[in-house]
Amino acid sequence: MTHPIRVLGIDPGLRRTGWGVIEAVGNRLSFIASGTVTSNNKLELAGRLVQLHDGLARIVQQQLPQEAAVEHTFVNKDAGATLKLGQARGIALLVPALAGLEVAEYAPNLVKKTVVGTGHAEKEQIRAMVKVLMPRAVFDSDDAADALAIAICHAHHRGSMTSRLSKLGAA
Repeated sequence: MTHPIRVLGIDPGLRRTGWGVIEAVGNRLSFIASGTVTSNNKLELAGRLVQLHDGLARIVQQQLPQEAAVEHTFVNKDAGATLKLGQARGIALLVPALAGLEVAEYAPNLVKKTVVGTGHAEKEQIRAMVKVLMPRAVFDSDDAADALAIAICHAHHRGSMTSRLSKLGAA
């Protein structure tokens, strides 16, 4: 893989949805941009989902990613919170799909293991490793750092998948 691929990582949340864009050329990763889309918690659920949709749609339009990756939802003890997170995650999957992007999904433990080396890493460890892997990276929240980690995970796993497929074709 010698041409650059721009990857959008999304860490979905109803209050804050983190996003991060990186560029991958082979094993080299470069930071492009990151941020957080927020929703107004005084609005009803539908209005908050519209805010997330519109914010992510602007990011896709401005950053022009070629691929996207979204973190899987974990189930917690509060079923209502899990359901709301799932709806925000639906927006995170829908926006890049509507833009014609392929959207990959990764479990939180795989993202942590890929970036930090352990599947049970803390937020501080993720932030630190994102800075090590991309020293020019800036992020305004843990959600944006997580989104960059999701993009890094995708770049890593997409590269290994491409490598395996090319070896199968060459054999």
